[in-house]
Amino acid sequence: MIAPRAWKSRGGKGFGSAPFLVAGIVNITPDSFSDGGRHYAPEEAMVWCRSIIKEGAAILDLGGESTRPGSTPVNAATELARLEPTIVACVALRDAATKHNFHVAVDTWRAATAIAALEAGVDIINDISGSSFDPAMPEVLGNYKPGYVLMHCPAPPKTMQKKTDYSRHGSVVDGVLHFFEKTMAKLVAAGLPEENIILDPGIGFGKTAEQNVELLRNIPRLHSLGRPLYVGISRKSMFGDLLQLPVDNRDAATQVVTALLADKGVYVHRVHDVTGAMRALELARLLRQ
Repeated sequence: MIAPRAWKSRGGKGFGSAPFLVAGIVNITPDSFSDGGRHYAPEEAMVWCRSIIKEGAAILDLGGESTRPGSTPVNAATELARLEPTIVACVALRDAATKHNFHVAVDTWRAATAIAALEAGVDIINDISGSSFDPAMPEVLGNYKPGYVLMHCPAPPKTMQKKTDYSRHGSVVDGVLHFFEKTMAKLVAAGLPEENIILDPGIGFGKTAEQNVELLRNIPRLHSLGRPLYVGISRKSMFGDLLQLPVDNRDAATQVVTALLADKGVYVHRVHDVTGAMRALELARLLRQ
């Protein structure tokens, strides 16, 4: 495995010396593509959060809006109403933790939601838009200086699968690299320390199955920007396209790719099945030694 570059969370907090981290997905939505509705109520969400912390999740990645391809966005008030009870409970659980330390992330592209989450004590903002959907986001990031997942997505989920032409950049890999370079410069200029940024190539967001494979093959090129990588391939439609697997039968494929990505130096792995990912990553580490 490639040693990860330093990534800092809010307040300059680090993530320890582990060669990889797992971010556990917590969808507080009725309509997410894989587990919509399962953790919708705050009580159900917290049962899930406690479970995946014990399984090894270093990050709880909370989302209040489905961003599956073709999805229609909810309004900001609905997103925050879904998130707020679980944010408050997770922050309290984090602050009281003595055994399983973890960070709390909120998955949002909205500056207003990010402000509310950060005021409540969240550590990380995971933004599918890479600050491209809400022009107020860079200023928020510069003011609060959270950990920030800068993801590539060429358009909002409703239309992103119509934006898969990267010919003007030469390839999807070059298009993603160009976006990262441009956006990192903008965010650093706004006051967000570069060490707080981690990069997510946005697998399945405005990419065909073939382009997803091309990106995953070329993970080493993404390391050229000097930032660690945060990748979410869990149960993605690419496994349906490539292997004709239904959503509820994609965990084994996810774990294989997770282990391969760890060997390519991916630092944070965003997954639904935390136990499966932890086992795959530990085996990858042992075989690499």
